Amino acid sequence: MRFHNRNQSEGFTLLEILIVLTLIGIVSVGVYSFTVTSGVNYLRLHEDGLRFSELSEKSQRISRVLRGGGDITEATNDAITIYAYFSPADQYYSLIRYYKDPTNTKIMADVTPMTSNPPIGTPITAQKVTYTILDDFYNDPASKTFEYLDSAGAVMTLPVADNHTIKGLRVNLITASPRSPATTKTAISADVSLRNKKTNL
Repeated sequence: MRFHNRNQSEGFTLLEILIVLTLIGIVSVGVYSFTVTSGVNYLRLHEDGLRFSELSEKSQRISRVLRGGGDITEATNDAITIYAYFSPADQYYSLIRYYKDPTNTKIMADVTPMTSNPPIGTPITAQKVTYTILDDFYNDPASKTFEYLDSAGAVMTLPVADNHTIKGLRVNLITASPRSPATTKTAISADVSLRNKKTNL
């Protein structure tokens, strides 16, 4: 007859269970941290990509308008006023003013249609329309929103004595991520040649 000793029954000891649970916890924390970090980094890269794409589109839109512009009537670091076609369907130039809003967080455009092209036409002030071009602009004190180039492509010193000597423009746009605007910025610059600029307007 065989007898079984109850003290020799198979099973895990409490110490073994605690070791296994500890190892599972360590692995789980590592996997969780890796997954969360990867997800956050992906979302940040995706957000930065979208912001750059939007900023590029806005920069190209402003550049297209300015490239076909004529006479410049205002030239500062924060604003430019120019006769140009705001829409390809426009029959005449409009008087267009790009500028930073009072809070320095938006790029705006005032578009005033003309009765005909300058120097004959006059602005129809009652039909002026204001557009928000960029609604998350980052105001960097070290950056000039508008720079003016001479015939050699050099940046001109403001104020420019004769706006007819301006042959090109540089538009500098910056946005910042809402999560850390002091460190996460997206900037784009576009040089524009004033190909349709006249000197007799």
